[in-house]
Amino acid sequence: MSEVNNYELIHTDRLDLVLIPVPDLIQLFEDPDRYQLPPSATFKNPHQVLVKNSGPLRWRVPQVKVNPELNKWFVRFIVLRELQEIIGSISFHGAPDAAGMIEIGLGIEPAFQNQGFATEALAGMWTWVCTEPEVQTLRYTVSPDNLPSQRIIAKFGFPKVGQQIDDEDGPEDIYESAKADFLAQNR
Repeated sequence: MSEVNNYELIHTDRLDLVLIPVPDLIQLFEDPDRYQLPPSATFKNPHQVLVKNSGPLRWRVPQVKVNPELNKWFVRFIVLRELQEIIGSISFHGAPDAAGMIEIGLGIEPAFQNQGFATEALAGMWTWVCTEPEVQTLRYTVSPDNLPSQRIIAKFGFPKVGQQIDDEDGPEDIYESAKADFLAQNR
């Protein structure tokens, strides 16, 4: 992981996964109409990612207000390096639980879907998080009807381990991989 203009970055082949600092995260949620990227930002947000739709912010902002150190697990802009544009966001749902399980979610702007960006962003985040000693299990949940996301997780070879009912999204299939298995399959 590197840092550019005070943003922590995870680099992939085509993307920068840019950690949103706590003050920006809070402003994006509480006052999105007035939110502006800092002048030092080398990228732009023409698609208004997390501005027009707060996505995961309603869950993550209360968590970082209680404990700002949790932010390292949270929301990152997905920046397409070639265009220097934000094309989506990605976030773990929280810090690893007591058993070392960590769950992830993401969204890609429609104009950039079906180009491998979601797969690349997931691989980048999971590769980074596997360097954290407390992480043991990677989890991805998806609606059984969400065929594009089902295809993405199939690329990683995560086995389906069950199903749950999400209060907002309804039924979700649960896919998990041990950290060691992910690293062995994705080097």
